Amino acid sequence: QVQLVESGGGLVQAGGSLRLSCAASGSVGSIHSMGWYRQAPGKQRELVAMLSGSSTLKYGDSVKGRFTLSRDNAKNTAYLQMNSLKPEDTAVYYCNLYLGLRGECWGQGTQVTVSS
Repeated sequence: QVQLVESGGGLVQAGGSLRLSCAASGSVGSIHSMGWYRQAPGKQRELVAMLSGSSTLKYGDSVKGRFTLSRDNAKNTAYLQMNSLKPEDTAVYYCNLYLGLRGECWGQGTQVTVSS
């Protein structure tokens, strides 16, 4: 069984930065992709950033140029560096781990609040 533990959310002023971490533990094995989604109140969950096993990075249009996703393969940990934060980035951020035929896992979510 695989578990995801997220950390790093919080309250920040517009223009500030935060760094989210997501650590996978258990029978992780081969990772197809790992990254982050977010969901704001009243909105659908949307992709923030994703890193595939082939090292292909994909970012949501609204975060391109501001957010950077990286992964430490030895630690099975993904990091989301968020710079130039805007109030519209306020949401619950969820880590996602896709394991192919073995399914996918979601973290419990971490709140990011950006004040204007």
